Amino acid sequence: MFDTKVAIVLRNDLKNWQLLNVTAFLMSGIVAQHPDIIGEPYIDRDKNIYNPLSRQPAIVLTADQDTIAKVHRRALERGVTTSLYVEEMFSTGHDAANREVFGQFSPDDAKVVGIALRAEKRVADKIIKGAKMHP
Repeated sequence: MFDTKVAIVLRNDLKNWQLLNVTAFLMSGIVAQHPDIIGEPYIDRDKNIYNPLSRQPAIVLTADQDTIAKVHRRALERGVTTSLYVEEMFSTGHDAANREVFGQFSPDDAKVVGIALRAEKRVADKIIKGAKMHP
């Protein structure tokens, strides 16, 4: 049904609240980069209007630190724009602080806890190789 795949890879040692937090932030980045994946508003029987949701499902995967670093490198090598969340962002309290701490790292030393991408299916599968379905 879709020529592309949305994949979110989370580091396998995160606490539940961190998993949910990072997933939400990463998916918001995908939507910002690809607003065309948003559908129409939802309307219930009583005509209450709700926010539109993504038309495209996202696969959520898990990986250890080494594998998630490989996923990060593969995405960069293939020129695929990603959403990225580094460990140090857990200690900040707002967007400007997140960007400030993010800018202190390079792909070689970033402690990535989550990465999300949308790419052609074949490309996405090569990038996320080694990650497993999240339990």
